[in-house]
Amino acid sequence: MRVLTRREFGRIGAGVIGAAMCQAGTRGQAVEPLVDSLVRDNDERVRIWLTKQDRRPDARWHGSLLDDYGLPSVGGTAQMLAGLVAAGASPASAFHQAPSLVTPLARAAEALLRAQHDDGTIDLLATNFHSPPDTAFVLEPVTAAATILRRQAWAPLQPVREALDTFMRRAGDALVSGGIHTPNHRWVVCAALARLHALRPDPHYVARVDQWLAETIDIDPDGQYTERSTAVYSPVVDRALLTVATLLERPALLDPVRRNLEMTLYYVHPDGEVATEASRRQDRYQRGSMARYYVSYRALALRDGNGRFAAMARQIERTARPQLGGELPAFLEWPELQQPLPAEAPLPTDYVKVFAYSKLARIRRGAMSATVLADNTTVLSLRRGQAALEAVRVASAFFGKGQFTGTALEVEGDTYHLRQHLEGPYYQPLTAAQVAGGDHVRMTANGTLASESRALRAQSNVQVLDTHVGVSERGGVVTLAIDITGTDDVPVAVELGFRHGGTLEGVEPVKGIADAFLLRAGTGRYRLGADTITFGPGRVDHTWTQLRGALPKWDGQSVYLTGLTPFHATLTLS
Repeated sequence: MRVLTRREFGRIGAGVIGAAMCQAGTRGQAVEPLVDSLVRDNDERVRIWLTKQDRRPDARWHGSLLDDYGLPSVGGTAQMLAGLVAAGASPASAFHQAPSLVTPLARAAEALLRAQHDDGTIDLLATNFHSPPDTAFVLEPVTAAATILRRQAWAPLQPVREALDTFMRRAGDALVSGGIHTPNHRWVVCAALARLHALRPDPHYVARVDQWLAETIDIDPDGQYTERSTAVYSPVVDRALLTVATLLERPALLDPVRRNLEMTLYYVHPDGEVATEASRRQDRYQRGSMARYYVSYRALALRDGNGRFAAMARQIERTARPQLGGELPAFLEWPELQQPLPAEAPLPTDYVKVFAYSKLARIRRGAMSATVLADNTTVLSLRRGQAALEAVRVASAFFGKGQFTGTALEVEGDTYHLRQHLEGPYYQPLTAAQVAGGDHVRMTANGTLASESRALRAQSNVQVLDTHVGVSERGGVVTLAIDITGTDDVPVAVELGFRHGGTLEGVEPVKGIADAFLLRAGTGRYRLGADTITFGPGRVDHTWTQLRGALPKWDGQSVYLTGLTPFHATLTLS
């Protein structure tokens, strides 16, 4: 999708949507068949929305989409409104300009106005109140609906248009002065202001965008944004910057989007999920879909003729198709998205890629995908097709602080070295001079010496623990060499956290702990579907797996190897 000027954007006429969906593309090829399937998906969503919309005449949330707790979701209501508008605007829809949509749309628009505070903001009842950034998030579907409606000759919806205009004007006033919480919020606010400016030009909107952009885009040398949120906020930022670049004619803003999309090609597992272990947000360690990246990959594939981006867009269609069901408004708002993608180029599936700034390495060997991480309690994650070893973690009972986190990622040939040095001191009495000067014992809430009190005291009986984990990969086989030395007889537990749903072989249950197992010797196997991960050899010197100071057991099927320091173990994963 090339960058449209605002004038060109404004010229897109009332008939363009129907024409784009019924005619051939600019290159003489058929319009994307995906659009027809999106229309069908959206129709099914419309049927569900029409049953779930609050239709109680005297209800406080009349017209809203309620969540599972009976509370109104402003974002959900806005998405419902955009979906209803998209159905009404689509000639192939069973609801094309259907009279049955008029009242639900009017109710939804009125519900948005009732949810809006006098300052123009809305609430995210789960956490944020009078929230400018959440208002900005809601403006994406609202402005998409308003844009589509402007191109439609559908007279009964004039009250809806007017209600949306009022909502957008008030929201715009809030965003030209309102603040944010997180790095991505800046760009979401900018995108919302750019959308408002395209519909109703206002220099105050652009001035506020420029204030935020003056902070520069927070992208690192690896191509990661600050939050490193590969499943949620990175695609949000990509889409926001794409919007600003398009509507405000800022093509330079596409450069960080390209960099992030290029990097993300190397974060994709064989099944199409995205690696989330390095995220600094709520998607960390969660199963992550690539669906949120779809529009950005497609738009830049079309704009740049990028074959790899086209291939990733197609892969997302294959592996995350159900999650694309809400994208019909985007295809109607931006008709150029409906053009056929350029020829695909091969995606990376056999590589070793070190992201030094992020302190991680990504490895793909066809169906095998692995991530090695420093600054993370997960040392390694590994996939073989559907079979998922979601986390390898190492812990010791060393003064309640023995959960291993490698401080750096050292690369030596095909081996990655992770190290940690811990000290466990004891503390001497305060000196007479310190006591005379007023120093005294300060305690923390859990009854231990406070850090400021410890800092005043001389140390003695200092214990040390040095942990080294070496991770190597050859031909898709991963080997971990774990060495823990220093103070003797410290209990150690190595945890292999597998995804729920698989079958384990060669292990025995840990008494009293659900989904916890020991590998005493030999080789174990984890199977999920037709795929298998083999691991071993096992070792069990004790059965204490939930060490003091260690993280809670992985949310999955955990297999443990245990021992005492000095601890030396080699573990092979194939």
